[in-house]
Amino acid sequence: MTTSVQDKPTLSFWQIWNMCFGFMGIQFGFALQSANVSRIFQTLGANIDDIPILWIAAPLTGLIVQPIVGYFSDRTWGKLGRRRPFFLYGALLTSLALCIMPNSPTLWIAAGMLWIMDAAINVTMEPFRALVGDNLPKKQRGLGYAMQSFFIGIGAVVASALPWMMTNWFGISNTAEAGVIPQSVTYSFYFGAAILLLAVLWTIVSTKEYSPEELAKFEDPEITLAFSQNSTLPFAKIGTGQLGLGIVILAFVYVLSLGKDIVFLGGALVVFGALFLLSNQMQTKGNTSNGFYTVMADMMSMPKTMKQLAVVQFFSWFALFAMWIYTTPAVTSFHFGSSDVASKAYNDGADWVGILFAAYNGFSVIAAVVIPLMVKKLGLKTSHMINLGLGGAAMISFAFIENSDHLIYAMIAIGFVWASVLSLPYAMLSNALPSNKMGVYMGIFNFFIVIPQMLAATILGSLVRYVFNGEAIYALTLGGISYLIAAIAVTRVTYNK
Repeated sequence: MTTSVQDKPTLSFWQIWNMCFGFMGIQFGFALQSANVSRIFQTLGANIDDIPILWIAAPLTGLIVQPIVGYFSDRTWGKLGRRRPFFLYGALLTSLALCIMPNSPTLWIAAGMLWIMDAAINVTMEPFRALVGDNLPKKQRGLGYAMQSFFIGIGAVVASALPWMMTNWFGISNTAEAGVIPQSVTYSFYFGAAILLLAVLWTIVSTKEYSPEELAKFEDPEITLAFSQNSTLPFAKIGTGQLGLGIVILAFVYVLSLGKDIVFLGGALVVFGALFLLSNQMQTKGNTSNGFYTVMADMMSMPKTMKQLAVVQFFSWFALFAMWIYTTPAVTSFHFGSSDVASKAYNDGADWVGILFAAYNGFSVIAAVVIPLMVKKLGLKTSHMINLGLGGAAMISFAFIENSDHLIYAMIAIGFVWASVLSLPYAMLSNALPSNKMGVYMGIFNFFIVIPQMLAATILGSLVRYVFNGEAIYALTLGGISYLIAAIAVTRVTYNK
C-alpha cells in the first residue's frame, strides 16, 4: 500500500458506539426471525422436511437485494447522506413486516412475509457494513466490526428470549389452539418492531458521513487502480457450466421423482447460468455501463483475499443456517420428546431454544470483547480458526448431550464462533476494498453467506428425510462438520495486516 496516503481521522469511542447502535435494532428483527419462524411455520401446518424450502426466501432475498443496495448506496448522496437513507427505509419496512408476520392466517402468507421481512432487513443491514469502511480509518475498522458484533449480541439476547420472557415474566400464554400463533410470540414481534425502528433512528440522527469528494481524498490510488483495470471476463465459460449442471439436476429430478427442494437447486443454477451468459453478451457488445453488468463484473474481479474468505464464509454459514432451521425441531424431538406443535412439551422445548439462542448471543457479547485480545495475541487467522473449531465441536455435541439443560454450555462456543464470523472475515477483507466500491463488494461478499444458506435450504430437507430418517438432530451434526472444514480453510487466507 502507498504509505503517504492520508488516512481518515480516528473517531471517539462514543462516535463508533452511535454509528453501530442501529445494528442492535436490526438484530432484534433478525433474531426474532431466526428463533421463531420455524415455530410459526410448524404451527401453521408445515411438515418438518418442508421447513428448509420455506426458509429459502431469506437467503434468496439477500442474494438479490444486498448487491443492488450496495451498488446504489455507493452512488447515493443527499440530505441523509450515503448509507442512512437505506437505514431509514429498510427499518420502516422491517418494522411493518414484524408486526404482520405473527398474524399470518396461513402458511403461504407467513412464507411471503418472511420474504418481505428479509428483503427489508437486507436493505438496512448491508449499508451498515459499508459504513464502517466509509467512516473509520484502517486501524479502527476491527474495533468497528467488533462493536457491531457487540450490539448484535445485545439485541439478539433480548430478542431471542422475548417469547420466554413474555410467558414467564408477564404471564402471556405460550400455547394456543391449533393453527394459531401463541400470544407470547405475537407480542414479542410487536416489541421487536418498535426497538428496531428506534435503534436505527438513533444512528441516523447521531452519525455523520463523508461526502464522495471527502472519501476520494483518503483513497489509496493503488487500490483504485487495481479495481479500474479492464479485462475480458470468462462469463461464457462459467454461465455454460452452471446452465448445464442445472439442466442435469432437473433431469435427475424428473427421472427419479425427487423433491421440490432439489428442483429449486437445479432451477437456481439454470437462472444463474443465464445471468452469466447475459453478462457475456453485454461484454461482447460493449454494453457495460449499467448496474447489472457492473455488479457481475465486480463479482468476477474479486481480490484474492475475498476469494479465499469466500470458502471460509461458505462453510461457516452453511453451519449457521443448519442451526437456525433445525435447532427447534431437533431439541423439541430429541431432548423434549415431542413433535406435536400443540403439545406443552413441544412449546416448552421451543421456548428453551429461544433461551439457548439468547445464551449464544449473550456469550457473543463477551466474545466481542475477548476476540480483539485474541487477535492481538494470536492474529486474525489463528483466532478465527480456533473459534470455528469450537463452534464445530459445540454443534456436534448436541447429539451426545442428553440433558437439555446442559446444552447451555455448548452455547458458549456458539457465541464465540458467531461473534467471530461477524467480525474477523470483514476485518481481513475491508482494507482490500476501495471506498467507491465498498457497498457493492460488501453486498457481493454476502453471496458467500447466501449461497450456502440456499444450498442448506435445498438439500437439508432431503438429507433429513432420506438419510437421517427424519432425525433433525443429525442436521446439527452436519453443521458442526461444516464449521470444522471452515476452520481448515481459514488457514489458507492471505491478507494485508
